[in-house]
Amino acid sequence: MAKKVMLVCSAGMSTSLLVKKMQTAAIERGLEIDVFSASQAEAKEYFDEISILLLGPQVRYLEGELKKVLDSMGIPMLIIDSRDYGTINGEKVLDEVLAELKKGEPPGFHEEKEDKP
Repeated sequence: MAKKVMLVCSAGMSTSLLVKKMQTAAIERGLEIDVFSASQAEAKEYFDEISILLLGPQVRYLEGELKKVLDSMGIPMLIIDSRDYGTINGEKVLDEVLAELKKGEPPGFHEEKEDKP
């Protein structure tokens, strides 16, 4: 089952380029990860569906409010580094997501899929 990664920003638009870069990196690595963005207003609608939530640096002030709810649901949250966000470094952000998800996953989740003949 694919993991769902939600990036949250003010309107859900500024994260769209980073979403594309992260999704491309996941596909290139053979990982089943669905990356999407949402506005801060609509984010809570997706809590039951996501594996992890990433906050854009411009909405980091939401951390305290969201952390309580997400912690009670067992959903990790990260704040995207400003440099990685500004340079649209999808590879590095994906690495951080994988490291966080690995904490709660069984062994083998992060290994790239092998092509079987």
